[in-house]
Amino acid sequence: MFDLLTQPWPWYIAGPIVGLTVPMLLIMGGKMFGISENLRHACAACNIGNVEFFNYDWKKNGAWNLTFLIGVVFGGFLGGYIFANPEPIQLAASTINDLRELGITDFTGFVPAELFTWEVLGSGTGLIVLVLGGFLVGFGARYAGGCTSGHAISGLSDLQLASLIAVIGFFIGGLLMTWFIYPIIL
Repeated sequence: MFDLLTQPWPWYIAGPIVGLTVPMLLIMGGKMFGISENLRHACAACNIGNVEFFNYDWKKNGAWNLTFLIGVVFGGFLGGYIFANPEPIQLAASTINDLRELGITDFTGFVPAELFTWEVLGSGTGLIVLVLGGFLVGFGARYAGGCTSGHAISGLSDLQLASLIAVIGFFIGGLLMTWFIYPIIL
């Protein structure tokens, strides 16, 4: 069983599990899938100030989302430390070549050490990426009415036009970041 949990699952197992998430949530009472709303629920639960935006019954939908968030964090811990795959990540040769052109040479972990160490994240560029990137992601998720997973999984399966527009915007933003902005930052 431990070996099963430490290896990547094939697409034909993981895909249907993700695909069945939305129907399961609808059967459970029309619950929506997403993470970005949790900060608002947490603020409403703490009753911070007398801000109208936070004055609502957060227990109705917020308790489910907060429980889901705790499960994501706990699952990430389990997957990253308890059931971590000791093998290096398998990348395509073309991806390795592209990363080497950007100065990334260590492919032994799940993420490149040249980008994700405390020294790099604490540098000027790392702090700008963390703070500015975090703000833009948070603002964008709030402005779009949800995050990528919420729109792409729940919104598209509900045939919501706003989710389709948001997902197209996420892809355009991702492509711009990958091909134009990220090479400048590195």
